[in-house]
Amino acid sequence: MTALLTAVVAVLVFGTVVLIHELGHFFAARRCGIRVEEFSIGFGPALWSREKNGTRYSIRLFPLGGYNAMEGEEPEEAEQEPSSGSQPKAPAYDGTAPLLPARVDGRRFHETSPWQRFFVIAAGALMNFALGFVILLVLTGSSEAVTSKVIYDFVGDNPKSQATGLQAGDEILAVNGHYCFTAEDVMYELQRTSDYTASFKVLRDGTVTTVPHVQFDTRTLEDGTTTMVLDFRVYGIEKTPRTVVHGAVRYFCYYSRVILRGFIDLFTGRVGINELSGPVGVVSAVSEAVQYGWRDVLSLAAVITVNLGIFNLLPIPGLDGFKLIFLAAEGVTHREVPARVQAALNAAGMFLLLALMVMVTLQDVAKYIL
Repeated sequence: MTALLTAVVAVLVFGTVVLIHELGHFFAARRCGIRVEEFSIGFGPALWSREKNGTRYSIRLFPLGGYNAMEGEEPEEAEQEPSSGSQPKAPAYDGTAPLLPARVDGRRFHETSPWQRFFVIAAGALMNFALGFVILLVLTGSSEAVTSKVIYDFVGDNPKSQATGLQAGDEILAVNGHYCFTAEDVMYELQRTSDYTASFKVLRDGTVTTVPHVQFDTRTLEDGTTTMVLDFRVYGIEKTPRTVVHGAVRYFCYYSRVILRGFIDLFTGRVGINELSGPVGVVSAVSEAVQYGWRDVLSLAAVITVNLGIFNLLPIPGLDGFKLIFLAAEGVTHREVPARVQAALNAAGMFLLLALMVMVTLQDVAKYIL
């Protein structure tokens, strides 16, 4: 029963995140007057397909992504001139479009302005961010209180952080030079310290004060791992519409920065590829979240959708972020990067990304088999 529930929840989470992302591209394309030939959730053979108002809607076998097939989107396709008589001539576009038109004929992707194409490509990630914020808003609004960064009291006998500079009533602003949005942000920064000593910037009695060399006790777990002991607690904030929205914004900023710094750690070598998780690892995380309850499932969904949005905006060949660089350059210089160059770089990037996904998936499988 747990396996079935995990499968259902995993499909719902993945499907919703992908659907929202692709709807962003879809509605942005329609808004700019671009005809979408196919809107698909998943890859591979079609499980269900239906054509309506000039667009084919499909659900395909492998729910690991999706796509909007827009005429003239691929660089090679954009270079080709339509053969005479093969397509009826499109009506001239007058620069206006209804907000969500049911059908738009005649505008190919490359015929729009660079900034319109920029908007269409970026809209997928923006929708992921919107979904993440809505989920965090639900989580914050359903919690007993909104967590603050103000120290309430200290725990244990002679807590070391209090002895080395922190005081009750301090509002923690930054740890080791990194601004903290939430109490979880404070914990994240402390976990990244190498010697269990950190520099704090706090608001104390209305004055911003730096407290260097704050130390923490440690404890050793059964497996021999040494961890830091967090020896203080923070205040909760009474829930009001304002504090809930503000809390959701802070959590969104926290999640976004943690995810972005995770990518930076990967590119700089701070963490290895062996610490990455693919679809198998994510399904395992969904399984654990299901056991804890709906709040953990929603929290994981927020991480996944924000992660997808940030990942797609990375300037890596094959991703939306790389396309945005070309479009921004074209918008500024009014000169398009040669289509063959774009196609070659994107093809190479997609190959490397697919190879990485296969490697990470095999790595995940090996973890659970061995």
